[in-house]
Amino acid sequence: MTLFHLVRHGETDWNRARRIQGRTDIPLNDLGRSQAESAGRYLHGVPVDRVVASSLSRAAETGAIIATALGLPAPELRDDLVEREYGEAEGLTIEQVEERYPDGQDVPGRELPERVVERVAAALAELAVAHPDESIVVATHGAVIRSMITAVSPEDAPERGVPIRNGSVHGFRLVDGVLGLTGIDVDLDGGHDADGGADERELRQDVATGA
Repeated sequence: MTLFHLVRHGETDWNRARRIQGRTDIPLNDLGRSQAESAGRYLHGVPVDRVVASSLSRAAETGAIIATALGLPAPELRDDLVEREYGEAEGLTIEQVEERYPDGQDVPGRELPERVVERVAAALAELAVAHPDESIVVATHGAVIRSMITAVSPEDAPERGVPIRNGSVHGFRLVDGVLGLTGIDVDLDGGHDADGGADERELRQDVATGA
């Protein structure tokens, strides 16, 4: 059995401005670094063997902060753990997206949630093969975590409007090739983005378009 602790990166200025980030590489702000430190403090009480992270800088720095807190080597960076691609919606607020693409119109270049699940599940399976029976922190993104929870345990998926919070920790386990959920949204003390940011608020647009 391999354990995974999926951590949403800390806050960025685009989170604070409620802009959709996707693959746009926006760095952490000071609150985001504080949130990553809080995640590291929490995870210090959990057996962890290694840290991996999305190659986008906000997740990579979150992973590095956590690794330092745990006394572990710098995280391995992986492109297959990056955020969902939002195409022409990146940089926009949800209100702007709904204005430009009303009535269920597709957003050009936006990655389907099923594709997010496919690539991230494959990455976790590959990590489990390479590091069997380990406990691994994965610093990644809000839409990635939401997609994985929804795919693995739909009954536990956050309801519409409920955020995947910056710096929050979500537990998964992989046993005999089957991924399961062990816990969601550990409440840390670092001050989370109470509204979840644009990466979560995009759920409204997903519902509207059927994506």
